[in-house]
Amino acid sequence: MVGDYPNHIAGKKYVDAVRLAGCLPLIVPPLDLQDLDALLDQADGVLLTGSPSNVHPSHFDEAVHNPALPLDPDRDAWTLPLIPKALARGMPLFAICRGFQEANVALGGSLHQAVQEQTGLHDHRAPEGQPPEIAYADQHEIAIQPGGRLQALLGQARIRVNSLHGQGVKRLAPGLRVEALAPDGLIEAFSMAEAPGFSLCVQWHPEWQAAHNPHSMALLQAFGQACRDYRDQIHQPRHDSLRDPET
Repeated sequence: MVGDYPNHIAGKKYVDAVRLAGCLPLIVPPLDLQDLDALLDQADGVLLTGSPSNVHPSHFDEAVHNPALPLDPDRDAWTLPLIPKALARGMPLFAICRGFQEANVALGGSLHQAVQEQTGLHDHRAPEGQPPEIAYADQHEIAIQPGGRLQALLGQARIRVNSLHGQGVKRLAPGLRVEALAPDGLIEAFSMAEAPGFSLCVQWHPEWQAAHNPHSMALLQAFGQACRDYRDQIHQPRHDSLRDPET
């Protein structure tokens, strides 16, 4: 809600990140399920954004732990069915923060509703009352797992990330591959091992000031290239004249 009125909102940083990937951003509000295939027919890739809201725990058979935290059942109702549809097509999928969590739930996994209350896990929430440049500063290292997609993209064993979240992966969905771990062992990235196309889901926020972060740019550029490859395979090249003023 903005004041007394419901709105559909996407953060500018996600739109900017899609542009940095070399793609044209299309912001899509919740749709009726019968419209999902028609939507995906128009797209070359899917980026699932972060959000202040959490995935409703009924989707992994739990009751709400803290009713004070925001939920967004309208988003759940169409992104959870959208994720397996996109993956089945081989469509590139890049999921960030809430998107990371809903991808795990959509494919049969579950979440810790309050990571900070779990024995052995750290408090991964953003510092309260701080400006964005502090809230989105790098919080900890992640250990990138050898032989995975993330290691292939970044070529490093460890990087620091701006991971800030209250929920986290409890049970990883079947068929998912762990790509990175936080120091306390919490999963920070995964991919779909058997998906026919590009898939990468990260708990941190690579979209934040991405143009100044070489790791973020590597991820976005890989996603963008996967979108172009999918376009060329499925839709054939189009709108090239918009990219090159000489044509």
